[in-house]
Amino acid sequence: MKNRISNIDPLRGFLALCVVIGHIPLISNTVGLPNFSDSPIFHRGSAAVHVFFALSGYLIIGLIYDEKKKFGSINIKNFYTRRILRLYPVYYLVLFFGFFFYHYLLPALNVPYDTNYNVLEGMAWCIGFLPNVFKSLYGPGAILDVLWSIGIEEQFYLMVAPLLSILPIKRYYKYLLIFTFTYFILFHTPLFSFLKSFRFFYFFMSAGGVVAIMQRMNIQVHFSSAYLRLCVYLVFFLFFTTDLFFFQNDLARNGFELIIFNLFIVNIANDSVFTIKSKALNYLGQISYGIYMYHMIVVTFVLFVFLRIQNIVSLKDWQTIVLINISSVLLTILISHISFRYFESHFLNLKEKFREKKSIQIKA
Repeated sequence: MKNRISNIDPLRGFLALCVVIGHIPLISNTVGLPNFSDSPIFHRGSAAVHVFFALSGYLIIGLIYDEKKKFGSINIKNFYTRRILRLYPVYYLVLFFGFFFYHYLLPALNVPYDTNYNVLEGMAWCIGFLPNVFKSLYGPGAILDVLWSIGIEEQFYLMVAPLLSILPIKRYYKYLLIFTFTYFILFHTPLFSFLKSFRFFYFFMSAGGVVAIMQRMNIQVHFSSAYLRLCVYLVFFLFFTTDLFFFQNDLARNGFELIIFNLFIVNIANDSVFTIKSKALNYLGQISYGIYMYHMIVVTFVLFVFLRIQNIVSLKDWQTIVLINISSVLLTILISHISFRYFESHFLNLKEKFREKKSIQIKA
């Protein structure tokens, strides 16, 4: 993968691991196993997904803008084909496994689990780009719950890409800015409470797109001062590791996240001084999609094993917690690596055939 934006892959890896370590104690608690979640970073999984949304808008809307500016049009067919090849192989693999696991495997193992929906209805929600609604209505299980964020992204781009293909490029910035502000206000009003209930967090992606377009319009959105960049990085770090910048009020929290996440992304992506060159950290970012999608399967398996051996092997609570966390993280990374190399790579290589505009090289 060449010409990738500096520091973005390590950020992706960090965010994916935040989701993983946040879910381990949560699921451990539901099955009665010892767990530890006293540090704020164990409660930043949702925020990590919001950063993913903002990053998605920054990268993908930026690419759409580049294509429109250079060629005067957007190849919508190729755009959606690339999305399908990047996301859907793993998405459907996890989707089908999740339904098989909860509806057939658990009953076969005599493990009680209440499913309050039928498979066809669940499939309809998830294939119809509404896994977030499915999650909110039924709580289908941890393995299927993670699909909600993929649905949010696809809903957004199903709406936005055709609109951007029609709009004159000079209006991109204005319309996306108006949409972000208006939608953010509506999202937090009681009249549109369903937007929050079903997690339609479109404003993170549209705001990321606004920042990307501002940058391309030569509007200074990243700080030239190393001191100011360091302040942004510090606030971002403290947000994930402390409660100093964490707000209970949804409006205040989402507003703060909207600002600091986009400031962090645009500064870290354009920082010519601070560049993370570690191959391991960059590779974690490359397999971050797999880490996010597979981790619930791995955590479920690990916890199942520990439930079975807890009466056989005598472990102290802290030993159980450490072993569950380490084995869950390492096994998730291993499976994500195998998937990326031997499964996803075939579709990623095919994806490049639908990138006709060879001058646009940055991978989103």
